[in-house]
Amino acid sequence: MIRRLAPLAAALVAALALAACGEKRETTAPPRTQPLTLVLDFFPNADHAGIYAAQARGLFRRQGLDVKIVAPPDPSSPLKLLEAGRADLAITYEPELFLARDKGADVVAVAALVQRPLTSVMSVGKRAIARPVQLAGKRVGTAGIPYQTAELKAILTKAGVDPGSVTPTNVGFNLVPAMLSRKVDATLGAFWNYEGVQLQRERKNPRIIRVDRAGVPTYSELVLAARGPSLGEGGEKVRRFLRALAQAHALLRRDPAAGVEPLLRANPDLDPGLQLASVRATLPVFFPADRSKPWGYMQTAQWVRFARWMLEQRLLSRTPDPAGALTDEFLPGQGLEPNGRTP
Repeated sequence: MIRRLAPLAAALVAALALAACGEKRETTAPPRTQPLTLVLDFFPNADHAGIYAAQARGLFRRQGLDVKIVAPPDPSSPLKLLEAGRADLAITYEPELFLARDKGADVVAVAALVQRPLTSVMSVGKRAIARPVQLAGKRVGTAGIPYQTAELKAILTKAGVDPGSVTPTNVGFNLVPAMLSRKVDATLGAFWNYEGVQLQRERKNPRIIRVDRAGVPTYSELVLAARGPSLGEGGEKVRRFLRALAQAHALLRRDPAAGVEPLLRANPDLDPGLQLASVRATLPVFFPADRSKPWGYMQTAQWVRFARWMLEQRLLSRTPDPAGALTDEFLPGQGLEPNGRTP
């Protein structure tokens, strides 16, 4: 195993060397308006508030972009549409990106939309699970996603619970109904910033255990991905998109409602109060913990640790290349030499 993981350390060194290009002042100006298609990871919701704020405030237009925002037909579609050339960018999950690359897809994360895991162990009721050790002998609902099953096993192992004593139950995306109907004792897969907030607002008093605080290495829950080959010729368009999105998130930090109002126009079925509360809950993880880094920044060392964990859990069939899985060079102020050229 040590021999298989060795390339990860080498990849980290190489990536850190690239990062040494440092932050530079951008001198690029937007050309004529160009189309850009973005595929969301799910239906429009509070995680996308910055995107809709940028659209509503004309920030994409100011960068010379005519952005089309597309909700996917199902959660497995974004990377498939991206690979097929039917989108310029897609929102996906860091684990999903590693899984796609493991199968040969040349997709690269260009920004972290949500910096930390939103996935959590969640339960309600008088017998709600307050600590992972209490999962022993319980039935836990999941969405049937392999890496979340691995997360559950890691949490149980750290808590000293025999994974064999817990019964995972695939409830699809009906995580909240499964909890409320007592079909399961707890779930793993619901988001603390959305379903957790929803249950709190409904006074269901949820107990929430964030996976990265219970034995799973931290990762970026949501990332913006592009096709690797497209970044050579279309990189400047991606840079302008991310510049606008960074501005929108700065606006969101000052006024969360700036993203909620256009979000509701895109999806009238949403509960306005829930969306606003969810955006407020998510604000801390919309930005990197290191305030010296720009919005969207991804730490290569973090990606290396999570890639190593995925390999150890046998979620990947081969040693991954974390350095090739992400790039920060298209973020505001990153990867530009004084003359505007990338290093």
